[in-house]
Amino acid sequence: MLVLNRKKGERVVIGNSVFVTVLEVRGDRVKLGFEGPGEVPIHRAELAFRLAAEEENADHLSCVG
Repeated sequence: MLVLNRKKGERVVIGNSVFVTVLEVRGDRVKLGFEGPGEVPIHRAELAFRLAAEEENADHLSCVG
């Protein structure tokens, strides 16, 4: 895991095409902005896990018939 300190307006680059920008810091909350190509899905972790589980269930159901 990479751990960084960033200030408002500073960015982090993931690979060559995904940019994360610190938009706002308020108390213990940080607002981040993500930019990347359309073919790279960007989701909150809890949504990504749910989508993966739903896809796995759909794949399993399609094999059962």
